Amino acid sequence: MNRRRTPRSASAEDLLSTLQHLTARARQGVELHQARVELAQALQRDMLPAALPAFPGLRTAARYAPARDGLDIGGDWYDGFLLPDGALGLAIGDVQGHDVEAAAFMGQIRIAMRAIAGSTSDPGEVMGRTNDLIMSMRSPLFATCSFLRLDPVSRELRSARAGHVAAVWATADGRSGITDDAGGLPLGVEPHEHYPVTRRDLAAAGAFVLLTDGVVEGPSLTIDDGLERVRRLVSTRALAGAEELADQVLGAAVRTGHEDDAAVLVLRHGAAARPG
Repeated sequence: MNRRRTPRSASAEDLLSTLQHLTARARQGVELHQARVELAQALQRDMLPAALPAFPGLRTAARYAPARDGLDIGGDWYDGFLLPDGALGLAIGDVQGHDVEAAAFMGQIRIAMRAIAGSTSDPGEVMGRTNDLIMSMRSPLFATCSFLRLDPVSRELRSARAGHVAAVWATADGRSGITDDAGGLPLGVEPHEHYPVTRRDLAAAGAFVLLTDGVVEGPSLTIDDGLERVRRLVSTRALAGAEELADQVLGAAVRTGHEDDAAVLVLRHGAAARPG
């Protein structure tokens, strides 16, 4: 009569070998993920501007924070640069996704927008031509974006928006608000999209704050409530320095749960000089 053998208990050596195998596999996965994060961080760091331009009576400052304390890197970006006619170009945007591809796509958009902005003074055309270039690349990604053009002499601010979150503004005389500009679809969604241009006069001293939705939206906060919170913050600090205000607005992202990248771009403007 055949007796069924009792299964042999795993020895300590067997258990240790299995544990080492699983640990090695887990470490490989972690190292691969960490390598992608570090590459994305390097891409984002090297593609963001090292410095932002300033004019008499006009100061700019920007801040960026990765999602989840660095576990995910997305395609949020900001930019500020001088245009050939002496105007100031400002841009902020948010690429779909959180990986190396999103960071690289961000860099392509930023470079394209800089080049196009140097050949036309119309922000709507800058946005439209950037969109058509992105469409020609046939990338599966898309991006929201705002582009602004400021004349430092007349203080006229013209802007175009591609599906991006609203901006926040405040003046030293106590006025403040959240922009409600018309806009077009995000970049990379439809070819030949039209982007309306909004004009503003920055004659009074104050601040104009651009941001990405990671600053104002999260598990604990709706985007409307987040924008209102930033509006209240900016309205009480309209005369703060640009760097200080950028720090304070980025700090608001912590209270959203901060599951997304967060970028802030502040334009701090003094009162315009009166002619004569």
